[in-house]
Amino acid sequence: MAYDPGRIDKAQARHAFGRAAASYDGMAVLQREIGARMAERLDLIKLVPQRVLDAGCGTGAETARLLKRYPKAEVVALDFAEPMLSRARNRGGWWRKPHCVCADLEALPLAADSVDLLWSNLALQWLNDLDTAFAEAWRVLRPGGLFMFTSFGPDTLKELRAAWAAVDGASHVSPFLDMHDVGDALVRARFADPVMDAEQLTLTYRDARQLMAELKGIGAHNVTSARPRGLTGKTRLSTMLSAYEGFRVDGRLPATYEVVYGHAWAPAQKTGGDGEVRIAVDAIGRGGRS
Repeated sequence: MAYDPGRIDKAQARHAFGRAAASYDGMAVLQREIGARMAERLDLIKLVPQRVLDAGCGTGAETARLLKRYPKAEVVALDFAEPMLSRARNRGGWWRKPHCVCADLEALPLAADSVDLLWSNLALQWLNDLDTAFAEAWRVLRPGGLFMFTSFGPDTLKELRAAWAAVDGASHVSPFLDMHDVGDALVRARFADPVMDAEQLTLTYRDARQLMAELKGIGAHNVTSARPRGLTGKTRLSTMLSAYEGFRVDGRLPATYEVVYGHAWAPAQKTGGDGEVRIAVDAIGRGGRS
């Protein structure tokens, strides 16, 4: 495999998120807000799923939301970091818990045509092969099933990226895919009716150290193959902090997040690799999706 400086080191990412499991809920304010905005979009869609997959569930905040929204559905929580998943296991009441699976979105250990709603809040940016992950999503969704997700776009943490660029040319902030590239990947994966849009959210901090502490607290380290190894020297860190000061407005330092929202449907008629055509039961006898 050719060297890719932007490739995610999955072992390092898994380790970072595992270490952050205990602190995640106290710092993941933005992640919860984006999940809530994602849920508002789901309000506009008529869907009564039997099985829901929360892919990249983290500590299970969205798992809890899905358990409450769909009380009759089986909810599966999936994450590649076992310490995160351990916390997700405690979501829901004593009478109803999610089924938890430790796995990667690029290799889902679920049967084909077994999921009605695949929900993924801010996990796609930790993938190396979007086409593989989308092919897996297409495979596990039943005909007529819904894939709904969020991710971050390339303007995310642009201030931090620019501040580090004043220090050296190394990779200090993970790369993020453009919304249009994600939409193109949905089309290649044979999803129907893809919808993509984006918005910018800006959080402010008293200083850059506070931002970096928050990123560490949720496990969002730079885990690309080209990341600098070893400790950051005081001089280089000081240079970065000084460069970030150039973005200060009204006494606060901004951190921009480009939030990408997307959803698409598994076709009502899915053709598998064996040529078999599978049809959604509720699509029989009507012309299209209501």
